[in-house]
Parts: sequence; structure tokens; C-alpha cells
Amino acid sequence: MVGGRRSSYYAAAMPSLAGAAWPELPDRPLLVVPLGAVEQHGPHLPLGTDTVIATASAEAAVELVDDAVLAPALAYGASGEHEDFPGTVSLGTEALAGLLVEYGRSACRWAGRLLIVNGHGGNLEALRGAVPRLRSEGRDVAWFPCGFSGADAHAGRTETSLMLHVEPRAVRRDRAVPGETAPIGELLPRLRADGVRAVSPNGVLGDPAGASADEGAGLLGALTARLAAAVRTWDVDGAGRLRG
Repeated sequence: MVGGRRSSYYAAAMPSLAGAAWPELPDRPLLVVPLGAVEQHGPHLPLGTDTVIATASAEAAVELVDDAVLAPALAYGASGEHEDFPGTVSLGTEALAGLLVEYGRSACRWAGRLLIVNGHGGNLEALRGAVPRLRSEGRDVAWFPCGFSGADAHAGRTETSLMLHVEPRAVRRDRAVPGETAPIGELLPRLRADGVRAVSPNGVLGDPAGASADEGAGLLGALTARLAAAVRTWDVDGAGRLRG
């Protein structure tokens, strides 16, 4: 265990697709798939931050839901706004949507339901295209966002707190500095036109000051509770999002 999260790829103590032999899987399970990104998260957080947070959320929810199986994370997303920073790798919306459609078609041959737990906002357009398409084909698929009330936009206090809880050794605390702190609504037009680096040269949209593992634990716990409750209700809106 690292910061409360299993570090083993096979996660032997939980229902895990990667670690199971096929006869061990439940009949028509709920398959929970973390979806993240490989993109810059300022000078102090790792490129895989969104994938780590999505995986931690999905892991915790699987433990609370019957007949749920955790899939290996889909670690690449649509991160074009961050491509001016070294290390960012983006599939783009069209390719990501195609990947999700093919993933859903294949997995739903044996999974009763498929839930994608999304850790990166840039993936939303692909999800809103792919998941309704899968549902129109008769597959019971939904997605759920890793959203946090009052969160800052990117690599600030919220994500730093979460990472201090989940993967503390990956946080370069001595490098944590503020970036652009204007409200995200004011920044969106320029972000969309010019990308993150034009708005914040260090890649941070927010301020990591005050972040703590305790705050991260509270954020993750609240999200997990909402996610588990939403799975039990399974109320899916027109965009394929699981309400909750």
C-alpha cells in the first residue's frame, strides 16, 4: 500500500481484471475503467496525476460495490491544451472517442455494465460522443467525473492534496509554486485559443499552497461515496454521464 492505495499492478485483494483468470470473474460484472491522461501538472506533480487520481477513485468504489471489477487504467487522453510542455502525450478527441467505442463494444460482450471513471476534463468531449453511441447500440455504459467541490483548475491545491494522500512520494513539494490564479471562467477563451503555457508558463492554474494529505483524504472519500451511491442508483443522463 502506498498512501492508502495499492501499488501492485495486480491488486490481489480486490476484484481486478488484470490479476484475474477468466473463470474467476463474476457473471456479467460491472467493469470499472479509470480514464486519465499523460500531461504536465506543473513542476511538482507527475505527468500521470490524472490517471493516479482516477485509479484511486475507481479502486475505492469497486470495494464498495458488489460484482464490480477494476480494469487497468486507460492512461492516455485528449490533452492538446498541454502539448506545449514536454512530456505531454495526447491522443486527441477523435482517436480517444474511437478507442472508447471499441473498448466498450469488446468489454460489453461479457461485462453487464461498463463505467468509465474520468480523471481529466479534456476527455469530456470524447466521452460525450462515445458513451451515448455505445448506449444507442444497446450497451449499458456510463461515465463519471472525478469532480471536487470548490476545486481549482489544474495542479493547484486540490490535485496536490489528492496526490499527497494517494502517492505522496511522487509530489516534489520543494518545487510547488503558484501559477495563474484567475478564475477558470476568465481564462477559458485564451486557454482554448493558445493553450495552457500561454496562460501559465509553469503549467499551474491555481496555487498548491496549503495542500495536505488530510485534505486529499477527505476529497477522495467524498468522491468515492458519491460514486458508489451513483452506481447503486445507475441513473444515466443523455450525455452518458452517471448522475450523482
